[in-house]
Order: sequence, then structure tokens, then C-alpha cells
Amino acid sequence: MLRELTLLQFRSHRRSHLELDGRPVAIYGPNGAGKTNILEAISLLSPGRGLRRASAEELMRREEAVGWKLRATLGDGQEIETSALPGNSREVLIDGKSAPQVALGRILRVVWLVPSMDRLWIEGAEGRRRFLDRLTLSFQPGHAESVLAYEKAMRERNRLLKDMVRDASWYHALELQMAEAAQLIRANRATALTRLAEAQADAETAFPAADLTLVQDGPDDLATALAEGRGRDMQAGRTLQGPHRADLEARYAAKDQIAAQCSTGEQKALLISLILANARALKAETGEAPIVLLDEVAAHLDVNRRAALYDEICALGVQAFMTGTDPNLFDNLGPRAQYWTASEAAEGTSVLHQEG
Repeated sequence: MLRELTLLQFRSHRRSHLELDGRPVAIYGPNGAGKTNILEAISLLSPGRGLRRASAEELMRREEAVGWKLRATLGDGQEIETSALPGNSREVLIDGKSAPQVALGRILRVVWLVPSMDRLWIEGAEGRRRFLDRLTLSFQPGHAESVLAYEKAMRERNRLLKDMVRDASWYHALELQMAEAAQLIRANRATALTRLAEAQADAETAFPAADLTLVQDGPDDLATALAEGRGRDMQAGRTLQGPHRADLEARYAAKDQIAAQCSTGEQKALLISLILANARALKAETGEAPIVLLDEVAAHLDVNRRAALYDEICALGVQAFMTGTDPNLFDNLGPRAQYWTASEAAEGTSVLHQEG
């Protein structure tokens, strides 16, 4: 869990510092006040580009344009710092020592639900893959390395395809690397789906269970399929088979209905259910739930569902960070949470702690 978080020159925050005690955190204030920026900062304490998938350059406060920095102290005393100077890629320090981004996944488990994901079940497969891989990363920290290895080899192969290189010797090693990484990616995703299913079974929850299936994952013998499909891939200018083409299908279990055909409210409830299942599974496996980021989630739930969500978060001991425009949205939390207000100011976002 997080004990302290400092944002420096990050988005709308010139300097913001939060001291935390492990309870859920409710952050409220008007639209544009910088609430989501706090959640985005926390998401960058894990591997990848965070909940908005922004580049390092996009994260800096524009007024000064001197780069940005995030500092965090964890419950066990470990310190994480991640930063970027203008024109440079993101750097990571763990206890003062340089580290690759993938190392963050072994220290802190972070999952999130943001408004842009409300259409997850009805839009393209790419978003669903990212959602699944974020859940998978929470169970298997090495999953990020497998994905990176696969994508790096695939980019090289795609470059050969676009250049119309026909010499098979140029492809062989890359296709073997892709096949080896793909095997790990599939195994990790399958493990995550199994653990989510187990965590949903017989769970006492107000949110509907989702049956998840991975589809269009490509042939088992990917190396052979890639070799045989070079001609077709060359015409397309890209690789057409493999785990990068997989899709995640969800069904509302109690209704046996595909998520894409459910109401908007039901689709949202299924997403919340999966995030809670992820937390339950990790708590059972490691003794500690992940950090959960829920942006504007309460505004789309009725009073009973909000109360149920807060009860489950507190029962699991989840350090959840939640945003909303109206403090009344968090009334059901009472003293079980910490409260922070966010407001705009000439010198940047101002955050103020309010006692729960």
C-alpha cells in the first residue's frame, strides 16, 4: 500500500503531497480540478503508460515544462521514484537505484477502472486485451516482460514484411522468439482467467459474475503458422496471427448473456465485479489486495450499489482511490476512508486533506 505520494510538475499539479494510512481514499472536487491526475500518477507506479496511456512528454505541467517527477513511499518503507525530463523517456528508481519499469510490477500491484472503459465490451478488442493484461500482470509480474519480448520481435518481423524481405533466414529467429513469448503470454492469461473465475465462484457480492473466455488466440504451433503465413502477412504488411490478435469475451453468468448485449449499467457492474474478483484473488494468494483506482465510479451507481461497493472494498482491506465531483457520493464510507479535496488554483491543483 501507499504511505506517501508526491507529485511534482505533473499534469495540473505543481506540487501535491498526500499522506496516507491504508484506508480507502475519496478525492472530490469540480471537473478539471486534477482529481484523475492523482490516479494517473499512482498508475505510473506500475509498468506501462498508465491509465491514460500518455507519453512521458504529455505528463509534464505545461506552464514550466521542466519535466515531472513522482515519489512514493510504500507501507514497508520502500521508495519508488519515476520521472522524465523534456524529450526523454521515463526513468524509474527503486530505493534510489535505477530499475526497469517491469520491476515495478513485482513491488506494487495496481488495477484500475476509468470512464473510458465503460464501452469496453462493445468496442475493439485492443482495449479488452489491455484490460486482461493489466489483470494478468497483477498475478504474474513477469507477464510484462513476456509481452515486451513478443512485441519487440513482432515489430522487427513487421519491418521485414513491409520491406518485402523474402529470405526465410531473416525471419526464423524472430518467429521462434515470438512463439516462445506467446506461450508464456497464453499461460499467464489462462492462469489469470482461472483465478478470476475461482474468486467469483460463491463470492458474497452485490455485483454480477462474468464468465470470461479468451478467443482468437492463434494456433498452438505459432512458429510454424508464422512461417507458413509469411506470404499473406507480407501482403498485409503486418503479422496476422498470435496473442496480439486475441479477444476477451465476457458473459453475464446469471443471464447467460454476452456482455456486449447487456445494458450499460450491467456492463459497468460486470467490470466492477471483475476488479473486485481480482482483489479477492490477490488477497487470498498474497495476503495483500492490489491498489485499486476507480475514477468517477460512484456517479454511475445507485445508492445501494455504492454502499455495496464501499462495503466490499473495506471488507477486503483494499486501498482504493476514488474520485467524484460531489462529496455526498462517499457518504456511505463515513470514517472508513480518508478524504481529500482537489481545487484549481493559479499555481496548479491544490489538494487538502479532510478528516474522515
